[in-house]
Amino acid sequence: MPVHSQSHRVGPQGRLQKRIAVLSIGLAGFFSAHLAFAFNFEDVADQARSLSQESYSAPSSNLPDSLKQLDFKHYSDIQFKPDASLWRSEDLPFDIGFFHQGMRYDMPVKINQVDEGEVKPLTYSPDQFNFGDSGIDPASLQDVNGYAGFRVNHKLDGSSKQEMMVFLGASYFRAIGGNQRYGSSGRGVAINTALSSGEEFPLFKEFWIAKPKKDDPYLVIYALLDSKSLTGAYRFVVRPGADTVVDVRSELFLRTSVDKIGIAPLTSMYLFSPAQPSSEVNYRPAIHDANGLAIQTANDRGEDQWQWRQLANPQRLNISDIPVEKLRGFGLLQNSHNFDNYQDLNDRYDLRPSLWIKPLENWGKGDVELVEIPTPDETNDNIVAYWKPEAKLPVGEPINFNYRMVVTKDEQRLKNPDLAWVDQTRRSLGETTQDNLVRKPDGSNAYIVDFKGPNLKDLDANSGVSLEASAGDNGDIVDRQVVRNPVSDGFRVILKVKAKDASKPVEMNAFIKDGTGQRLSETWSMVQQPND
Repeated sequence: MPVHSQSHRVGPQGRLQKRIAVLSIGLAGFFSAHLAFAFNFEDVADQARSLSQESYSAPSSNLPDSLKQLDFKHYSDIQFKPDASLWRSEDLPFDIGFFHQGMRYDMPVKINQVDEGEVKPLTYSPDQFNFGDSGIDPASLQDVNGYAGFRVNHKLDGSSKQEMMVFLGASYFRAIGGNQRYGSSGRGVAINTALSSGEEFPLFKEFWIAKPKKDDPYLVIYALLDSKSLTGAYRFVVRPGADTVVDVRSELFLRTSVDKIGIAPLTSMYLFSPAQPSSEVNYRPAIHDANGLAIQTANDRGEDQWQWRQLANPQRLNISDIPVEKLRGFGLLQNSHNFDNYQDLNDRYDLRPSLWIKPLENWGKGDVELVEIPTPDETNDNIVAYWKPEAKLPVGEPINFNYRMVVTKDEQRLKNPDLAWVDQTRRSLGETTQDNLVRKPDGSNAYIVDFKGPNLKDLDANSGVSLEASAGDNGDIVDRQVVRNPVSDGFRVILKVKAKDASKPVEMNAFIKDGTGQRLSETWSMVQQPND
């Protein structure tokens, strides 16, 4: 059954603008004025502004308990019928499918189509879904309103349409490009993440999806955000491809002062890797959707500076703030797409893309904050990263943050080719070789970091490459080496570190430089967790 719609014009302000246009230019010019005042971002921003001036009204659910109490398996048995997808029969570059409410997705989300300036609310019907082995009787769902979220389908591989973007749950969204699997996610905004007061999760309560033309290479989606502390208007311009690009425009309105706000938040999963080996026997060398936080900044001379922060699955909550004067970009990266590094045929971590955030204006001073949460398995997103402004954001005034999110497996396209990058990090027990050639632990932790890049290929062991490294106030570097790696045409750094106080973390940093002191690489950083 196709998605139902009922047509109405845009809101009161849009109607008033059209009346003024008619009075000003007469009927002959009305149609051009109609196009000029079609539904757009300002209409959503007007709603967000008005909503912020009202008392917060928490969304309510009208779901029967049979849907609320579904476990993941039975909820997954409820599948939208592809033939019911919006625009599926119209041979457009995109079509839209929907998610049923149920399990933790128990709040109705309004979804509208925008077609030639008209807003058409889309109406839920149980006839649009197959309920499989979920145990749900469709006849019992006549009073259910709205969807849980939606998916965007597109011909990523050029032959048949496939799901390539999803908006589902709170303000979460995720996307993929060609030959990719879903991994890290984006969010509209993060509020009070990892504070003892508890995190607040704003909700995209309404969407407007602009119907594309037959030759449009992009899709435009508008969203209205609401929560106890703020409201917001969003526009997503989605350009699918080998690397999918999402341009995000946002305008926020604080209802009340917020202790901590995270802009362009990214969420991911990190369980273990050679930098933090599994504590249990596992044939997989690594399980993660991302293994590092990359940050690009500019110094006073406008030159690129790069930092790679190795992710961790800590024993206790770990929060790191990286101060930034001028942010050029940050992201949660999956820096290897070699199957041998994962060996998982089912979950294919080698196909999980990186997410990169590029501000489209100067965001001023602030921090990139990284939150690492302990997790026993890969079912939890335990990594969050976002931009935290230094300045206190004003209540009641519009606050704009615009950025580009790049979804890619070609991470080097993001990097400065004149700086080598961290190719891999491995941790081991520090050791010495005895006179009988048997290795013996020396009580340290050894970190083996491989740097790789075009600027290193013509350098050899006689090029004067040296290491700059530190272990903070709580670490002693008992040995440091930098050696040529002929296999990768790069250089390998070996740091042996001992904690002064094993109950406290050790903050480590390292980069390589040439004989003149010129930096050759981004800065590698990692926190040795307490009692590791």
